[in-house]
Parts: sequence; structure tokens; C-alpha cells
Amino acid sequence: MVHANRTIGTDLGGTGLDGAGAGLRGQLARYALLPLRLFLGGTFLYAGLDKLTDSRFLAAGGPGSLGEVMRQVHDSAALPQLVELAQKSPVGFGYAIAIGELAVGIGTLVGLLGRLAAFGGALISLTLWLTVSWSTEPYYYGSDLAYLMAWLPLICAGTPMLSLDRALETRRNRHGAKLFG
Repeated sequence: MVHANRTIGTDLGGTGLDGAGAGLRGQLARYALLPLRLFLGGTFLYAGLDKLTDSRFLAAGGPGSLGEVMRQVHDSAALPQLVELAQKSPVGFGYAIAIGELAVGIGTLVGLLGRLAAFGGALISLTLWLTVSWSTEPYYYGSDLAYLMAWLPLICAGTPMLSLDRALETRRNRHGAKLFG
């Protein structure tokens, strides 16, 4: 068998054009991003809830507040303009971050608009990296860059397994373009 003939109709997961698995290896490959999705979704959900329930974080100033953090990182941020924007309304910005993290976490966990949720997570991580953790030395001690990189596979692949995206796609395929009815 020629190499080209062996690879036509297969993807990284070892599945053919019809989606049938190629044994255990194919099954495992299809679920490979699920642990990353659960970790990132759970982490962002927890981070959003933690911020919303922490009165210190949502205060304009004082120890543990977003306003105080912005004051501390202003001079060392890669984009001090973003820090200045947050300093104009630290409470509003704190709520925006928390609600964004909640939306990203829920969307990622249930697999609804998976690529959009992953893009939102990457955007939050990028923003935090360019502001809060930019000056961390060595760079690998800061987690925001690692989170940014972890979101990239989910931006590319979405949430194809065990997700509402998959359920909606299956329903569309079964009932045509009509979603309801």
C-alpha cells in the first residue's frame, strides 16, 4: 500500500471520512482536548466566582483590590494604557473581568460556542499577561502566558466532544437547517 493511500481520509484522530474510529487510539484522540477543556473551563469559572464573591477585589482601593493591583503594575506593564483604562473605573473593570471569566468558564465547560469561549479566554489571558504578569521574571513563573497558549488548541478545534455545540450540530444535521420545530 502506498503511503498516500494509507493517509487519504484520515486525520490525526485516526478516523476516516465517515467518522468511524480506528480502535482505542482513535477514541482517545477524539477526547484528547477534553481534560484541557475541563481544566480551563473550571479554572475560569472558579476565578470569576471568586472575584464576584470577594468584596476586597471589587473595591476601588485598598489591599487586595483591583485598583491597588493596577496601581502596583502600572509602571511595569507592557501596555500601561490598558492599566490606565482599568484605573478609570476599577470596580466596573473588576465586574467585567469576573463576568467575562464566568462566561468563558461556562461556555468552555458545557461546550457552547466553544471557539468563541476559547477566544474570550485567550483574550483575558493575553490582557492579564500584558498588564499584571508582564514583568514576572523569569517569564515562566507567570501563569497568564501559559493560559494564553493553552487556549490556542481550543480556538482551533472548538469543543467537538461532549458539548452543546456537538448536540446542536447533530440536531441541525438531523433536521436540516431548521433548529427548532
